[in-house]
Amino acid sequence: MDRMLPHQWPTTTNQQVSVAQEFIGLADITRFLTRYVATIIACLGIALLVAWFYNSTTDPVFTASAQILIEPKLPQHLQEGGEVNLSLDTAQVESQIAVMQSEKIAAMVIDQLKLVEDPNFNRPHAPILAERFRKLKTVLVEAFGVQKSTRVTSLLDYFGFGMPEPTPSLTDYQKFRRTMATFRDSLDIRRVGVSYAIDISFTSVDPEGASNIANATADAFVREQIETKADGAREGGAWLEKRLQQLRAQMNAAMAKAQEFRSRHDYSVVNEAKSEEGNSIDGVNAVPTLEELEVTAETYQKMYESFLQAYTNSVSQQSYPVADARVITAATAPLFPSAPRPKLVLAFAAIAGTIFGIGVSLVRQMLDWTIRSPRHIRDNLGIECIGELPLTSRRMGSSHVDEVQRRPHSRYSQCLRKARTEISLAETNHQVKFLGLTAVSNASPKSSVASNLATLYSMSGLKTLVIDADVRRSATTMRLLGRSIAYDKQSQDPIRLNIVRAPGRPFDMLPSSVVDGGNLLIPRNMEAFLSELTAFDLANCELAAYDVVIVDLPTLASGADELIVGSVLDGVVIVAEWGKTHVETLRELVRTLQASRTHVLGALLANARAMTSIHHKA
Repeated sequence: MDRMLPHQWPTTTNQQVSVAQEFIGLADITRFLTRYVATIIACLGIALLVAWFYNSTTDPVFTASAQILIEPKLPQHLQEGGEVNLSLDTAQVESQIAVMQSEKIAAMVIDQLKLVEDPNFNRPHAPILAERFRKLKTVLVEAFGVQKSTRVTSLLDYFGFGMPEPTPSLTDYQKFRRTMATFRDSLDIRRVGVSYAIDISFTSVDPEGASNIANATADAFVREQIETKADGAREGGAWLEKRLQQLRAQMNAAMAKAQEFRSRHDYSVVNEAKSEEGNSIDGVNAVPTLEELEVTAETYQKMYESFLQAYTNSVSQQSYPVADARVITAATAPLFPSAPRPKLVLAFAAIAGTIFGIGVSLVRQMLDWTIRSPRHIRDNLGIECIGELPLTSRRMGSSHVDEVQRRPHSRYSQCLRKARTEISLAETNHQVKFLGLTAVSNASPKSSVASNLATLYSMSGLKTLVIDADVRRSATTMRLLGRSIAYDKQSQDPIRLNIVRAPGRPFDMLPSSVVDGGNLLIPRNMEAFLSELTAFDLANCELAAYDVVIVDLPTLASGADELIVGSVLDGVVIVAEWGKTHVETLRELVRTLQASRTHVLGALLANARAMTSIHHKA
């Protein structure tokens, strides 16, 4: 028989593996979703359950909004001028927003509405987990009654979620700081576009309380501006009043000096020469003239009148202060809650659960190193997948050995016919007459594949023989001939006389006991036996030569030394089980067969739960 040279062994180098690389297509996505649909649905269900738990245990809150307008004021020294462009820059508007968000405004509202003693206001909008479970207990009792929800409520009570927690005693300062934190967390102040309008929104579990607090905040901001201006005018008036007293004294003194000088009739023209002589020494006129005294008195008078006018304006501002902001929209009690939004939460949970399920499925697929598609075989092992066999039933029993005979038009039978065609196309220099089947583990469906494949060859008119060379397991012999023959030693010599017809099957069989007794696992003995079957003459015996011989080889779990017998066969097909055969173990089997100079025709993927619709050759 022809043998392949070492360089012709199907090692399938990196070049062949690179050719087998395929892009992810619609079929791959469909298989992925079909395989992990349970995981995705489970994650989706958990996400929806969490969303329902959130919606059921979260109190609805209401948001009320008031709106104020900041008006720029013209400075007093520009009021009598021409056209002036009044505008506020962003920094000024943000400064006003910072004032509204300050603790000063918050303290004014808290004191006005007495929020420190309001238990409804100080209740947190987002309760802790224990509080949520206590609310869930109430929801279950209201929905299903006391009897139906007894188990769930008892379980919640057992873990401590059903009993209310004791309220700790707080000092007045701690109560105020807690109320202040709640107030500032619920207050939202934003500028409306690029305008001078500002929205003041407050969120609370009480719609009336939310509107009252929003309006009180707007009023507090306007009142704070008025009070600030009044305080500033009051402080300025006090300073102006003190300064007026000083200027009045200085003005009266200057006018008195001028009047006194005028009453003595002492004019500077008469004493001009004497003054120049007296001032020639130090260059300074020590005696003021009448004109200088009058100018000084007039100057003090004008300063006094100016400060008096400023004092009058300051007193007016104290009496009639005007704020630079006004309320343009008062807050009203909202009719519908702003949060939570059950539909939006459920939609978000559905999307998040689906994405999380797909992510978990991707991680599972990345960590899964079992064979699940022909592409895995080509990419990871470098050998061709000759076919896929679907799972016929959930029970792995003897009914699989005659699946082709019982249901010749089933999907399993059609797929096995395609695999037989692939085997015939896999031959290169000679016909595949002696075919071996092996697997990784003893739990593989190798024996069922051998029986059904022999039935297909026999139904096509070829005389077929099945040799059960898996002597440690003898699964094929036990299923086809019975347990008693499986352990019976050979009774006739030569070995060919121990070939029997499989009951109810169209092919012959050589039991494992005969193979073990004849040491056919030794390559030279198996090769001599196969040559004898090929050259057997019909004239000398009732048995005729066989067209196809299928050898049920031992598995890798039985020992690598027993697989050497595959080197005398025309080719060996590896039966891999979908979702159970590990890539590394299958790669070890391929290396073992190649090391023994065995021609590996490819792998057959059995019990496939997700099959590809189209097979591409690498």
